[in-house]
Amino acid sequence: MARIAGVNVPDKKRTPIALTYIHGIGRTSAFKICEKLGIDVQKRMGELDEDTLNQIRAEIDSEAYTIEGDLRRQVSMNIKRLMDMKCYRGLRHRSGLPVNGQRTKTNARTRKGPAKPIAGKKK
Repeated sequence: MARIAGVNVPDKKRTPIALTYIHGIGRTSAFKICEKLGIDVQKRMGELDEDTLNQIRAEIDSEAYTIEGDLRRQVSMNIKRLMDMKCYRGLRHRSGLPVNGQRTKTNARTRKGPAKPIAGKKK
């Protein structure tokens, strides 16, 4: 397995798809990296030589991409800033409810967690 930006990238996947295993690099960025370095998108990650892997590492380490720990830290700091401001979105984050205006009467189980029975509530 190739190790890029602290992530074990699978060998059996095509190069652009394997690059998406790195947090912060999506399909568009992965295809742009392959195009810029002249890597065939049909090649598997395991077929690439060490020199090409080093080129990919250098391209990702350049200032163009915020990835992994830095990106996770940036996102968590943005959420913390919203919570500190006590704006609507911050309050929704704090209370564990959907942030972007989704309905909560029947849905939102992923965000709210498993259903808890309420005593005495019957129709």
